[in-house]
Amino acid sequence: TKMVCYCVSFATISFYGGKMLRLNRLTDYAILVMGALAMRADGNDLRLISSTELASATNLNQPTIAKLVKLLTTAGLVHSQRGVGGGCRLSKPVSEISVAEVVIAVEGPIALTDCVEGAIDPCAVQQGCFLSGHWNRINTAIYDALKEVSLAELFDPSHMFPADLTADLTTDLNKTGLSVQPARSSGDKM
Repeated sequence: TKMVCYCVSFATISFYGGKMLRLNRLTDYAILVMGALAMRADGNDLRLISSTELASATNLNQPTIAKLVKLLTTAGLVHSQRGVGGGCRLSKPVSEISVAEVVIAVEGPIALTDCVEGAIDPCAVQQGCFLSGHWNRINTAIYDALKEVSLAELFDPSHMFPADLTADLTTDLNKTGLSVQPARSSGDKM
């Protein structure tokens, strides 16, 4: 069976119609792999999932899976075992893994500009810049926002969109004259 993925567009923050901040595709794939590991474990936290099984579940190629598993293992988010009967598994429950942890594992420290704490490259104009250090506040807000969302919330849309909120939104939209219908699953007949 293929993994069902609920797409939640947190990866892009729009500013005047343009993209201001975007997580890279490999980070998106890493979250997909983490979801596949969580789903495939079937409640058995010790079950190892092979890279072949991960590739099949996510529709990603083997080299991409290998690269992601290495990054996620280095970050301590995934445990891997080589050899016959080997594979990988999550190092802790998805409820204890934040989106920020995955972003950092794949992309490195969250740093909007070169002058924030944790930036890899030093700022070239730091000496004459009046903003030096002030970007930390914005950088911290983005990090905190990503840290507050666990993978469990991302994988289960009922955490992100509670039924009462969805019902209220549907009622409000229907009052405006817009007709809102429940989403169909891929198995529903038209």
